[in-house]
Amino acid sequence: MYFAALLARTEDGWEASDTELDDVETLSDLADLAREASPDEDTVLVLIEQEDGWFGVVRVDGEEDPRVYVSDAAAAARSSYGEILLTDELLGREPGDDGTDLDALDLDGTEDGEPDDEDADDGAASAGSADAVPHGPVGDAQVLEDLGVSEKELRSMTGDAVNEIAESLGASEVLETVR
Repeated sequence: MYFAALLARTEDGWEASDTELDDVETLSDLADLAREASPDEDTVLVLIEQEDGWFGVVRVDGEEDPRVYVSDAAAAARSSYGEILLTDELLGREPGDDGTDLDALDLDGTEDGEPDDEDADDGAASAGSADAVPHGPVGDAQVLEDLGVSEKELRSMTGDAVNEIAESLGASEVLETVR
């Protein structure tokens, strides 16, 4: 089960709204959705949680690039919502690189001038994207540092991370209204 919410910091404190991610395909789409929640270019946090699996925090400050933290990249990679957050940049890969070394694959199906489809297929199958995604946290673990959640606290959060984050921010009551 997934839960996603937007927390927008305003002059009056935090405002929460639940969000539907079905139409969001990229991190850029998610950042645009967050910016719409705060017309004054205040800080907006997108909190995404898969129960007992992983959580992610996306922070958008005005027109700046979003800052992202994901608690378990491998678990998030198996989720359509997690895939939104796991950009090539976050994973430390070149754009379009799925972890497959194209030079190591025999793409034309020949080896020493002889066709060998079996070897080419084995190379492609063994170099799956799961190997390219690390187990454990990725991203900016200091994403909430200036808001009172240290890197150490963020990295130690597990099961109910979204509520723990909201509580640390003083936004647990407004978050409960959308849960």
